[in-house]
Amino acid sequence: MDEAVLVIGAGIAGLCTALALGPTGRSVTLLERDLEPPSGDAEEAFRDWSRRGVGHLRQSHAFLARLGKVIKTDHPALRDALLESGVRELGFESMLTPSQKATYVARAVDADFTILTSRRTTLELVIRRYVETLPNVTIRSGAMVRKLLTEPDPSGVPKVVGVQVEEAGGRCSELRAPIVIDAGGKQSSGVEQLIEEGAPIDEEAETAGILYFTRHYRLRAGKQEPPREGNPPAGGDLGYLKFGVFPGDNNCFSITTCVPEIEYEMRKAMVRPEMWDRMIDSLPGLKVWCDAEQAEPTTKVFGMGDLHSRWRDLVRENRPAVLGYFAVGDCLVRTNPLYGRGCSLAAVQAFMVRDALAETPDPAGRLLAYHRRVRAELRPYYLAMRAQDRDAIKRAEQALTPGYEPTLREKMLRSFVADGVTPAIRFDIDLLRESMRGFHMLEHPNAWFRRPKNFAKIIWYWARGKKRNSAAYPPEAGPGREVMMSALGLPTEADIVILAERRAAETNGKARLAA
Repeated sequence: MDEAVLVIGAGIAGLCTALALGPTGRSVTLLERDLEPPSGDAEEAFRDWSRRGVGHLRQSHAFLARLGKVIKTDHPALRDALLESGVRELGFESMLTPSQKATYVARAVDADFTILTSRRTTLELVIRRYVETLPNVTIRSGAMVRKLLTEPDPSGVPKVVGVQVEEAGGRCSELRAPIVIDAGGKQSSGVEQLIEEGAPIDEEAETAGILYFTRHYRLRAGKQEPPREGNPPAGGDLGYLKFGVFPGDNNCFSITTCVPEIEYEMRKAMVRPEMWDRMIDSLPGLKVWCDAEQAEPTTKVFGMGDLHSRWRDLVRENRPAVLGYFAVGDCLVRTNPLYGRGCSLAAVQAFMVRDALAETPDPAGRLLAYHRRVRAELRPYYLAMRAQDRDAIKRAEQALTPGYEPTLREKMLRSFVADGVTPAIRFDIDLLRESMRGFHMLEHPNAWFRRPKNFAKIIWYWARGKKRNSAAYPPEAGPGREVMMSALGLPTEADIVILAERRAAETNGKARLAA
C-alpha cells in the first residue's frame, strides 16, 4: 500500500494512529509541533520534556484494558518495552475487596481487565521510540501545522489535500497527501477552519463542571507502596472533592484531586503547596502515602481547567462534511478525564480509521464507514459520561444550597446506587467482572447492567438492606465540606453566597425576557 498519510500531532492519538496504520504498509508522517523529547531515560523525560501542545502532560494517566489489549495483540514488543521501562500493570485481583480475595479463583477472562499505569511522559516516550522503529513511519518534530490545504470538490464540500507546515526558523512549506488525519488534540484548529470554509460539521459541547489538580511524588529509598488492605481508601468522592492515588513507574506515584467549578475558594487554594499539604493531612487514605518518611513531592501542584465534553460529526444526513480528512482523539471526541478514557478513545478511533480505509478506496465511503463505527461504538460512552457530569454538577450545586432536600426520586436513585449497585459488585466477583467490561470499554457501558441476571442480583442486594450489606460499604474516605474548609482555613459561606447571587441574576434575567 503506497498511499501516503499525514498525521497532525505525535501525542498519544497520533502515535496510536501510527500503530494502527504503520503495519498496513502506508507511508505515515507524523507532524509534531513540539521539539524532540530528551534522549535519556524516563526520569529525564519527566524532568525536561516540554510539550506546549499537551497541557495535561503531567496530570495522572492510565491506559484502560481496551488500549492495553490493542498493544498486547498488535504490538507485543511495545508492551514488553513499556514494562521494561517501569510501566505498571494493575490486574483484576488488585480491584477485589478483602472478602472477595478470600474466595477468589482466577479465570482466563480476568487478564482482560488490566490497567497500564505510569507517568504520561514515560508512556509517551516509550511508545514514540517504538513507533520510530516502524519502517514506514516518520516523525517530524518542530513542525507546526498552520492550516489545512483544501480545494473544492464537485460534491460541494471541502476536500483536504495536505497541510501548510511551519518549521524551525519560520520556514513554511506545503505537504500533500490523499489522507490527512488530525490528531492535534483540543488545540487543533483544523475543524474550525473547515467549518469556516463551509463544511457542515455538527458539534455539541458543554462543561465537565470540574477542575483537576495533580502533584507527583517519589517513594523514599527502601519504602514500599502502602498496602490497600488495612488502610483508609486511597480514593474517594466526597461530593465537594474527588481524589485518587495513581501508581506510577520507577517508584513514583501521583495524586489527583477534582474540584467542582463552583467551589471557587477551594479551587484557588488547591495550587498552593501548603494548602495541598493540609488537604492531604485531612484525608487519611492519602496521608499514609505522603507521610514525610514515606515519600517526597517531586513537583509543584499542576492545575488543569477548561474541561469540556465535546462531540463532533464529520457526516451530516449520511453525506460527508469533508473529504480526505479524519479526526481522532480530542479534536473529535472529548470527555471528562475523570473517567480515564481519553487515550483509549483515541486509540479505538485510530484503528477505526484503519478499518475504514481498508473497507473501500472511495473517499466518501471511507468517511461514512468511519463515522458509522465511531457513532455506533463510542457514542454510548460519550453520552454516559456526559450524563454523569451533569449529575455531578447538579449535586455540587445542591450541596451549596442551604436547606436543600432531595426529591423522593433522587433519594431512590441514590439509594439504588449506594445501597444496591455498590454492595453488589463489592460482594459478587462475577458481577464485578461484568461491570469491568463496560468500564474498560470492552462492550457497551451499560450492557452488563441491562442483563436480567445481573439486574436481579443488584435488586436482591438492595432489598437486603444496609445492615446485611454493611461489610460491603467502604470506610469513610474523608471529612465533610465544612470540616475540610475549616482545616484549610477557607470561608465556608463564600461559595454559597456566590451561587445564590448567580441564581438570582439568572432569575431576574429570565423575568426581564418574559416581560
